[in-house]
Amino acid sequence: MAHDGTVTGGDERPELDKLNENIERIEGLSQRLSAALARKKPIPAALQGPSQELYMKAASAYMSEMVNNPAKIVEHQIGYWGKTLKHYVEAQQRLTKGDMTPPPDDSPKDRRFSNPLWDTNPYFNFLKQQYMTNAQAVEAAVVDMGALDDRERKRIEYFTRQIVDMMAPTNFLATNPDALERAVATDGESLVMGLENLVRDLEDHDGEMVVNLADKTAFEVGRNIGTSKGSVVFRNRMFELIQYAPSTETVHTTPLLIFPPWINKFYILDLKEKNSLIKWVVDQGYTVFVVSWVNPDESYADVGLEDYIEQGYFTAIEQVKDITAQDKINVVGYCIAGTTLSIVLGLMQKRGDTSVNCATFFTTLTDFSDQGEVGVFLDDDFIDGIEEEVKTSGLMKSLYMSRTFSYLRSNDLIYQPAIRSYMLGEAPPAFDLLYWNSDSTNLPGRMAVQYLRGLCQRDELATKGFEICGETVKLSEVCVPLCAIGCETDHIAAWDASYNGIRKMGSTDKTFILSESGHIAGIVNPPSKKKYGHYTNDDLSLAPQEWKGTATFTSGSWWPRWEAWLSGRSGAQIPARNEGDSGHDILAPAPGTYVKSS
Repeated sequence: MAHDGTVTGGDERPELDKLNENIERIEGLSQRLSAALARKKPIPAALQGPSQELYMKAASAYMSEMVNNPAKIVEHQIGYWGKTLKHYVEAQQRLTKGDMTPPPDDSPKDRRFSNPLWDTNPYFNFLKQQYMTNAQAVEAAVVDMGALDDRERKRIEYFTRQIVDMMAPTNFLATNPDALERAVATDGESLVMGLENLVRDLEDHDGEMVVNLADKTAFEVGRNIGTSKGSVVFRNRMFELIQYAPSTETVHTTPLLIFPPWINKFYILDLKEKNSLIKWVVDQGYTVFVVSWVNPDESYADVGLEDYIEQGYFTAIEQVKDITAQDKINVVGYCIAGTTLSIVLGLMQKRGDTSVNCATFFTTLTDFSDQGEVGVFLDDDFIDGIEEEVKTSGLMKSLYMSRTFSYLRSNDLIYQPAIRSYMLGEAPPAFDLLYWNSDSTNLPGRMAVQYLRGLCQRDELATKGFEICGETVKLSEVCVPLCAIGCETDHIAAWDASYNGIRKMGSTDKTFILSESGHIAGIVNPPSKKKYGHYTNDDLSLAPQEWKGTATFTSGSWWPRWEAWLSGRSGAQIPARNEGDSGHDILAPAPGTYVKSS
């Protein structure tokens, strides 16, 4: 009772009940957290980061600069401390005068700092400006180190950037205004929800800190993604072969067989009806087949590239020829499946096998002289670690591949999703592309080492030749008509490296198309979206940048341009083929069973 005789506490009771409820939830979540962390398996140190040798080289290079060029170091230090102290003094002067506005801010725009408080609040603005100053100083110190070769410098710059990004004030609760505002507005409920999200992610990944990028309950392959109609018409240990049902009365005589990468699952090409490349090609009047690769377990430890080639590519090609009663077919290879397709075509040339009429390559690397951004993970320190790991487990587990590609875009695929999930307490979005991105696969240990050593590290296919299936294959032996699509901002298969590989192939009939956007969005770019355009240029004798500089830009998707190229190499129209017409057994409806294994 208050002094004036009124009764109080009625409004406080619900808040107290909510507080007690949250405390109970936190206690339960803490127990689950401990249990999830206890399941965490040790990861070899070699797969956690670059070797200590790289850091020693960086330290030695910096010391060398101090000895040989002290004026440069002093200039850096004076510039850094001068800017830092100037900013501090300006902020203090304003505060002592009661001025609660931040000092002038000329730091570059950064979407991480989109909350207005980063610009208007003196505390948050000071943090932002100081972080930007620190980041610039660290990056300048690395760039100006002289005693490093280009490859070492690129790796040090990359891993330095990772550390700088990790230390951004947005990544910490006490210095993230979005998270603090949300916590106040929800009476702390957002933090409890964030803890629930964190515990759930740890439980889903056996104690590993992997952020769930998408709502796993929102999608089911075969129900609302990967829904194009078709049937599994062949299955062996390596793959299921899916034949898609026609949607036109007639189709081209020559069928099309698509080889997707086995690093991820094939339904990236069949996410939803509106952005499905598979459905779009079927609707243009083609008999379309797709290989759905098995997701390997430990029993596949000794499977190598030759198994993917003989039991995969050659078997699938023969099956499609048999089912359609055709002597020749057209083929597509995407990413690593395109790399392997180029090997297959070289082997066919040596064997006198004319089963492939023409080939298309989606974002495919065959010339690894420029490894692009992913090259920072292709030195011996990482590859040695992978080789040791696969000797024990038999697999290059999906965790390592997905984590590697995520760190190439860490702000977008690690830190920002973690902030939304753990600090803001938001549920992961129902986003089909992110769901697919999280649905990753293992790689057989032997195959992974063959690919990383022979193709990525030693660049044998584009140079001395790659030994496989009893032959030595070179790019110059790829002689079928071909079309290749690169993507302008691809961080996995840099377009200029892809272009250089195509130039080294032996075909006299080559077409190269450069799509805007990246490794996935540049390929999954339906005409209906009218989003990303593309470049074309018939002169493939030009160096990459000169080719692009003189290319013709066309708005809209490259799909219709490619289909026009393909239709001229696909024969006349015949009555549409249905699954089972050839007498082959139908084993399961599309998308099959292999795609659903985790």
